[in-house]
Amino acid sequence: MQTLYTISTMENDIKTGEPQKLLQQHFDQTRSLLVYLLYFLTEVTRYAETDSHNRAGKHLPDADDLNVNVKIAGNELMWKMLEDPSLKEQFISEKPQHRIDNELLRKIYLALAETREYKTYTAQKSRDKIEEKKILEFILNDLMLANENFVSHVEELYTNWDDDGEMVVLLIAGYLQKPGTYNFKQIMSVDKAQFAKSLLQTVLEKDEHLQTLIVPKLKNWDPERIAHLDMIMMKMGVAEFLYFETIPPKVTINEYIDLAKDYSTLQSGQFVNGILDNIHKDLVQNEKMHKVDYKKS
Repeated sequence: MQTLYTISTMENDIKTGEPQKLLQQHFDQTRSLLVYLLYFLTEVTRYAETDSHNRAGKHLPDADDLNVNVKIAGNELMWKMLEDPSLKEQFISEKPQHRIDNELLRKIYLALAETREYKTYTAQKSRDKIEEKKILEFILNDLMLANENFVSHVEELYTNWDDDGEMVVLLIAGYLQKPGTYNFKQIMSVDKAQFAKSLLQTVLEKDEHLQTLIVPKLKNWDPERIAHLDMIMMKMGVAEFLYFETIPPKVTINEYIDLAKDYSTLQSGQFVNGILDNIHKDLVQNEKMHKVDYKKS
């Protein structure tokens, strides 16, 4: 959807392969956001050693300054992440260290050090896998994502935060369960990536035909006055009806209702629902809908 919108606003002719390159850029932005959040998380845990060094270097350090608990800097799950070849490669190529806000990092660590959860964690001499993961999840959810300053910081760096943030957080949750299992070069499955590329290409190639099916259903609406995103989503929906035989029509309609509500106008969800539902009924009546039983496909 985003790629189609970008293409529709371009004044120059679209070069061969350019739509797929734009789509890949969206995939890359999602990966960059994921990598940065993981990097910041590991830096918060490692900051215990920096804090210990800074406090010990005071002109007149006291007993607390000389005995900072740095247990979290050795968090076993965090080190599994840092030793993950795929993630290490992304840290090298993405260079997230150049984007980090060191003062914000320091403040988040200091806030962590004052929490009951952190004090309980550091008081335990032994290491427990569950507790190692729990403290990282606490840092991520309660000190990073719940921190307005941190979210603002991420929004400034990544324009895709509003679109991709929720999905990326889910990816991080999965990664913390099984570090080392992600291929960061291809965070999206092959099937999903191929579907996105096929849908994009289909909508572009069948644009005029999709338009001829949509416009008659607009009744008193002037196609030129329809919200631009609404038209794009309707074309995508009709393309799924006609050219993606394993996707149930109900799934298509529900997906685009949700997208319209999230990205377009307040009335768009109902509007897109009505148009797609009418087109679906016509295609079925005229035997132009050729769907495979999803459960058998």
